[in-house]
Amino acid sequence: MTEETSFSVVVPCYNYAHYLKGCVESILCQGVKVQVIVIDDCSSDDTPAVGTSLAKDSRVTFLRHEVNQGHIQTYNEGLALATGDYTALISADDLLTPGALKRAQAVFDTHPEVGMVYGHAPYFQSNDTLPHARVGEPRVDIWDGRRWIAQRCKTATSCISSPEVVVRTSLQQQLGGYCADLPHAGDFEMWLRFAAHSRIAYLGRVDQAYYRRHPASMQETRFNSILADLAQRRAAFEIVFHAHGHKIEDMEQLREVALRALAKEALWIACWSYDRRRVDRVCVNDLEAFASQTYPGARSLAEYWGLQWRRRLGPRWPPILQPILPSGYLHWAKSKMLWRRQRVRGV
Repeated sequence: MTEETSFSVVVPCYNYAHYLKGCVESILCQGVKVQVIVIDDCSSDDTPAVGTSLAKDSRVTFLRHEVNQGHIQTYNEGLALATGDYTALISADDLLTPGALKRAQAVFDTHPEVGMVYGHAPYFQSNDTLPHARVGEPRVDIWDGRRWIAQRCKTATSCISSPEVVVRTSLQQQLGGYCADLPHAGDFEMWLRFAAHSRIAYLGRVDQAYYRRHPASMQETRFNSILADLAQRRAAFEIVFHAHGHKIEDMEQLREVALRALAKEALWIACWSYDRRRVDRVCVNDLEAFASQTYPGARSLAEYWGLQWRRRLGPRWPPILQPILPSGYLHWAKSKMLWRRQRVRGV
């Protein structure tokens, strides 16, 4: 790596003092020239003390909000301060794997058309029980941006957790930061935005970061509404197609594919609630309405007719019978295949 090349890593932090030191250390030991920007969004724990101690290293800058600004504004503040050639954003309770930044750097050097590099991010719950990380020579897959977006439209889901991503800072500054209207799907919208303007690289056979899942995460608390999640992903697609559709070939076709996938997912969740006797926990009528509003042809979907059939069966059927419906096994098999594909190919 040349002396001129450097990385900026933004570390937003809110009440993660216990994890902050380990996160920053995983960045500083990458063996690259790095600028670490830690932003404490008004934590109520020992984060200020930990951050101030870490800032004794000249590579670390520690900033603190006296009033909570929220995660989107905090992210964008950090991105605006990035001065390195490449930028990553890693939550204070996540970790980079050894050599992650060097692996991303090698791809950027070899492929100037690539605007974003990511890899696999195994989940963990405690720093004491980290899964084994694959850190050998990666297999590099370069995706045309349109093809990458097409894969996301087919499933209407993101294939990225977040800390495993590194982007070109120049392109990040050109495209802007996180969308304030998408508190849950802001990262998903951003990755789509990058794909509309550049090629995307996936590093196979290696792990680029650790992503912590925990009960207090936003995915498990504030954003645990199924409908809210579906609506946010729909909004992410609409924003990208509206603002950047001119850069995406066959944009209208891809848009229809994405909306159809969202409608199918909403209807299948409604079906699943019958199969698992959880109708009291899921608003089936709202899911059906979402599907109809999202995709005009919702009533032609197999999931729609599956839902109507389940409604006719109703709760009088023994619980053991509905879970063995063939459609349930089909969806289970598809989800397993999708998980395997994302693990191997990243899409």
